[in-house]
Amino acid sequence: MLSRRTLLHSALAAGIVPALLPTLARAARLNDDGLHVQDWWLESFLDLKQDIEDAAAKGKRVVLSFEQRGCIYCAEMHEKHLASPVISGYIRNHFEMIQLNLFGAREITDLDGKALPEKDMARKWAVTTTPTLFFLPPTPGSASVKDAAPARMRGLLPPPAFLAMFRFVAEKAYEKGEFPAYARQHEADLAKAIAAGTPIN
Repeated sequence: MLSRRTLLHSALAAGIVPALLPTLARAARLNDDGLHVQDWWLESFLDLKQDIEDAAAKGKRVVLSFEQRGCIYCAEMHEKHLASPVISGYIRNHFEMIQLNLFGAREITDLDGKALPEKDMARKWAVTTTPTLFFLPPTPGSASVKDAAPARMRGLLPPPAFLAMFRFVAEKAYEKGEFPAYARQHEADLAKAIAAGTPIN
């Protein structure tokens, strides 16, 4: 049986990478809590200040993703959006992703120093839908994530807008304007890149 690497090299030689790449993306799996998980997401002790500092040392930002069992949009995010090598490749290059369970009991230490179980932190941060993604600041301050996050994704955006929000944060475009205007400017080009399998820097 051919390995994934052999398939990729054959595809490169034949010029059919864009058509083949989606089939090479590793599928998400379900964990014991019934959440879809990616093997490249960060396994964290959930001390968010430390996570930000560790990510910054690698030139990356931290994103928190609140999800729950049976969430069809969470499943779509993992099985469609993150199955795109263009989307997952960009995220892996620029971000550390941490999954949180809307009804979970793991303790999170907020940027303000207060520690709460996941389900209680979700209430503190006013999480009312899944998935909800918090994009953390590049350096830790003393404000709660709810107030410190420069961007938040409530619910699931279509793939081009989903990728656009990650670029919006990575480029610190939030310092110059609002996300809707940024998305309108870039969505068409990102949609073409996703469809063609063209990597985004």
